[in-house]
Amino acid sequence: MTAVRSTLPDEARRVSCEALQDTLVDLLGLSLIGKQAHWNVVGPRFRSIHLQLDEVVTAARNFADTVAERSAALGVPPDGRPETIAKTFTLPAPKEGWVRDSDAVQMLAESLQDAIRRLRERIDATEKADLVTQDLLISITAELEKQRWMFDAENFPREG
Repeated sequence: MTAVRSTLPDEARRVSCEALQDTLVDLLGLSLIGKQAHWNVVGPRFRSIHLQLDEVVTAARNFADTVAERSAALGVPPDGRPETIAKTFTLPAPKEGWVRDSDAVQMLAESLQDAIRRLRERIDATEKADLVTQDLLISITAELEKQRWMFDAENFPREG
């Protein structure tokens, strides 16, 4: 039984909500790893990286809310439970303990890159199913690409 009826046909709803759920997991995971790095970053660029990490966390949390509400609007309850995130999140994450500023930057750039790659796959998957969901995913991708660019620029030229 669904509490909310969808305006989409069943198959389009399935495709869209699967893309939304996977995006929700990535966004909630990004917010968690961003905060973990934020609390533990050390090094000469501590302050700027510390603040930049919060920008990613804020964007990820805001987009996660929008993504979850889109899924609910389509009649599929979003699943942002901690056990769901822990079980299904696969983006690169910081190691335990203090994280050197350059390592935090590299990890965030890699995590964002992976999230963007997966978002682009979901954009393709939702093209015929639901243009509204696709448009949302495109907006998220644009912001995450901007964040990835900013982190990538932090470690230029690359060490090693």
